[in-house]
Amino acid sequence: MHPARNFRESDRTVLAERVGERGFAVIVGIDERRPLIAHAPILLDGDRLRFHLSAANPLSAALRDAGRALAVITGDEAYVSPDWYEKADQVPTWNYLSVEIEGRIRVLSRDEAARLLDDLAARYEAWLKPKPPWTRAKMDPAKFETLLGGIVGFQMTVERLEGVTKLSQNKPAAEATRIARELAKLDDEGARRISRRMIRSLSAG
Repeated sequence: MHPARNFRESDRTVLAERVGERGFAVIVGIDERRPLIAHAPILLDGDRLRFHLSAANPLSAALRDAGRALAVITGDEAYVSPDWYEKADQVPTWNYLSVEIEGRIRVLSRDEAARLLDDLAARYEAWLKPKPPWTRAKMDPAKFETLLGGIVGFQMTVERLEGVTKLSQNKPAAEATRIARELAKLDDEGARRISRRMIRSLSAG
């Protein structure tokens, strides 16, 4: 988490929306020697976070043993050049959105893991409309069962849900507006989304 409190995001509705927009997280755990990470699609429903990993991934065993995990979701981000400030002696920085989700976890049963896969497909196939959604009904049931045996499903009881909304709130409104305008000129959709968020934030403030 960024140490500056004015960048901290604690609005659970905002954070849940941010997680839903991305749908993908870095899962963090630790074994006896070092931190371990994996990337995974996730589903956040209230205080329940679900995800799955390959059974062969060392993180799966580490999470089983530790009983806790951290999920990190990175949202839109953009580099901010010091040349865009009117005031001199500025330094480069980065504006960005993020979410951290932490809590106790348990391993899902085989039936629960199958439901997780169904729920993941339903959620993210919906992003592809008007394409007809894929479901496991299109698979050979035996093949699905084989693949299901190769994963471990997890459910986290969320104990901490926090994020960072860093949109130049520490700068005067005129400087933040200049930065937003410069970001809007870039051939980078992430930078343009950050620009739009900055403008909305400035308008609301």
